[in-house]
Amino acid sequence: MCRCVGGRALRFVFCLLALVSVVGLAGCNDYADPSSAVGMQLASATTTMAPRTYVLRPNDQVRVQVYNEQNASGVYVVDGGGMVSIPLAGRIHAAGLTTAGLERAITQHLNGSILTDPHVNVQVATYGPFFIRGEVKQPGQFPYAPGMTIGDAVALAGGYTYRADETTAYVRPSGSGAEVARSLRTDVPVSPGDNIRIPESYF
Repeated sequence: MCRCVGGRALRFVFCLLALVSVVGLAGCNDYADPSSAVGMQLASATTTMAPRTYVLRPNDQVRVQVYNEQNASGVYVVDGGGMVSIPLAGRIHAAGLTTAGLERAITQHLNGSILTDPHVNVQVATYGPFFIRGEVKQPGQFPYAPGMTIGDAVALAGGYTYRADETTAYVRPSGSGAEVARSLRTDVPVSPGDNIRIPESYF
């Protein structure tokens, strides 16, 4: 009788240990997944690729490197018409293209007639500025930085005046003639060339 009870108790302990082990492993897997090597690699790739998805705008400056051809390499400004003038390649429409798209366009202009199988690299050297006016302490033109929000823009302009409506901003994107009302209850991104107006509060 004692041996039977002891055997059952032993089997119960083994089952309990196995159950705890399975639950522990499952818990570890769930915890490790967000910070797994694969997850970290994907996050890193996304961060690295983000600048390559930026769409070029007037007043941006691009750094162009054409390997083994210094005459075409340099820093060039996207003009008001969205064009960039590059020696040997001529005038190329850049506005609306990513840096990868501009690389392809420059390569097409150089390939065959000027160079054979040119290797081109394009990076954004300087983003075009944005403008902020209205009820801020220091309205004017300011340099853009990737990831900037209207809150950041207001901070660069010295903050709100005491008359400011801090719930709404009006944004006129570069190349547009119309303002768009944007609620400041969420983070509103800024783009190069944006003209931001902070209105006066009526309350």
